[in-house]
Amino acid sequence: MMLSVENLQVSYGRIKALHGINFKIDEGEIVCIIGANGAGKSTTLRAISRLVPASPDSTMTFQGKNLLDYSADKVVSQLGISHVPEGRRLFGNLTVMENLRLATFARKDKEQIERDIERVFSIFTRLEERKSQKAGTLSGGEQQMLAVGRAFMSGRKVMLLDEPSMGLAPLLMMTVFKALQEINQEGTAILLVEQNAKLALKFAQRGYVLENGNLVLEGHSKDLLEDPEVKKAYLGG
Repeated sequence: MMLSVENLQVSYGRIKALHGINFKIDEGEIVCIIGANGAGKSTTLRAISRLVPASPDSTMTFQGKNLLDYSADKVVSQLGISHVPEGRRLFGNLTVMENLRLATFARKDKEQIERDIERVFSIFTRLEERKSQKAGTLSGGEQQMLAVGRAFMSGRKVMLLDEPSMGLAPLLMMTVFKALQEINQEGTAILLVEQNAKLALKFAQRGYVLENGNLVLEGHSKDLLEDPEVKKAYLGG
């Protein structure tokens, strides 16, 4: 097992966002978490990335290491967990290339860095065409490609993705998800949170349903796609 989360609890002041959820990701898997706005999906990713504090009663292990012992920067640089946040959070005044290189700040493998940049450009050819363009001037789809490329450069044992389809036209959305499949096939496990439940479940092998900070359902994606409650609540049918 690559990532194990048990009894994950997160609070914002007196408001409890996660009420003790449990899930796991195995090597090379694509797993999704679906749910409505405010269900706690983004908080789950932020807790794994150590961007928000988890309750002391929570347990999170990554390849046998206690995630709670790591700060947010060490989660990336030492464990290889990268995070593509909602809204992308790029450095808009820096170029595409500068954003990619900035993601390698903790890496020492210079030759591999160059190979990885070439790989990002082979996956997202549009980024190579715009490598000298400032990130803030890119289209929404191009920015999402760059956000994924930046995560690829920083650490990719596991990639956490927060609403990657948001604001994208269907064609660009499929381009991004096809690229994510390529990255996964090269060995990166993916944890995806999405409001577009149908897209997420078709992309992932397994899924979890999050409601009001509680995991209420889990299973193989094909089973969740056929589940009457999931259909009614999230798939429009």
